[in-house]
Amino acid sequence: MTSTPASSKPRLVVVGNGMAGMRTVEELLKLAPDLYDITVFGAEPHGNYNRILLSPVLAGEKTVDDIMLNTREWYAQNGIELFAGDPVVAIDRPRRIVRAQSGREVRYDRLLLATGSTPFILPVPGHTLDGVIAFRDIQDVEKMLAAARDHRHAVVIGGGLLGLEAANGLLRQGMQVTVVHIADSLMERQLDKPAAALLKLALERKGLRFLLGAQTEAVLGDVSESPRVIGVRFKDGSEIPADLVVMTAGVRPNIALAASAGLRCERAIVVDDTLQTFDPRIYAVGECVQHRQATFGLVAPIWDQARVCAAHLAGAGHRRYVQQATATKLKVTGVDLYSAGDFIGGEGSEDLVLRDARRGIYKRLVLQDGKLVGAVLYGDVKDGPWYFDLIQNGQPVHALRQRLLFGKAQCEALLAA
Repeated sequence: MTSTPASSKPRLVVVGNGMAGMRTVEELLKLAPDLYDITVFGAEPHGNYNRILLSPVLAGEKTVDDIMLNTREWYAQNGIELFAGDPVVAIDRPRRIVRAQSGREVRYDRLLLATGSTPFILPVPGHTLDGVIAFRDIQDVEKMLAAARDHRHAVVIGGGLLGLEAANGLLRQGMQVTVVHIADSLMERQLDKPAAALLKLALERKGLRFLLGAQTEAVLGDVSESPRVIGVRFKDGSEIPADLVVMTAGVRPNIALAASAGLRCERAIVVDDTLQTFDPRIYAVGECVQHRQATFGLVAPIWDQARVCAAHLAGAGHRRYVQQATATKLKVTGVDLYSAGDFIGGEGSEDLVLRDARRGIYKRLVLQDGKLVGAVLYGDVKDGPWYFDLIQNGQPVHALRQRLLFGKAQCEALLAA
């Protein structure tokens, strides 16, 4: 069945009903609300929701309704045709038609791909057992909540932000939780080892358990007709019990649809500075894109992409997407963290470090050639944006060196004296 526009407007088809695609549509509606007939296909049977807030839903702090960004009524009010729970499975570029899983076909004049990313499931024996899941969508959260009602032992594989949030949510639901991480410190992409050690200690006090430097060899199952997970075995031969295994070992850009349509893909869908693919009728935004060799997972650059892409779809093509350096500000189970720049340092760099164990504060500033090049803040992050500006501007900090760790107010007082 092929759907054709009821009006003479060009048709924009959006593949992906997540945050990146719908933010682009919102920006487009601000610029040119009546330009297109818009059709949206989504894999999940919901409106658009804030995926970042799945952790509070798991922890019992929010409901699914609380995290909805665009309800079905919003689509109707804006004249947008939504096919939720009906993912697109093929793109016929010569005929300019997309075909969904249901068999529905829709023609497009412009196509926006916002297919996001897919969780990486470790390909170890037992990874397909019942009770082994990712932490990516509402359905995953529902499975975790159901497991917490009936089972006791949870294992979370991956000690990054997502893994720690999953672990905290399951702990809040009454499960005994062990976090397994292949690296020797938590959140190694955002934190140096001293800050990671402080975080680990704070989380252990809440009741979480950790196995660091542990390599998962297999997920173990029972011998029933529909086997369920009962444990995890590691490379050193040790085993721990598990009624639920949550894989949070990273994501991969979801490029299968684009690649099958013959669009240029490398690690992700290759786009230019206008977010256009090598087919001029097709754009892409979000975690599925690769721009100048980079891929994206943070909200800030994806919002920038949405603004630029919307401007070009609206015919106001004066904008170009420029990658910006970003800082990482996080709250992990109640602990404030901030990192920016080269916070590890190297040859010729020096560290300024402040530790206040009683107040739970740690700061590390990395200097190179008299300039601030990196920062890690734990517990007290209020000066993070100021440090980030110093890093971005390459401003010499010789005169501030003695007070730099104590923040913006102290440094401004010194300069004013």
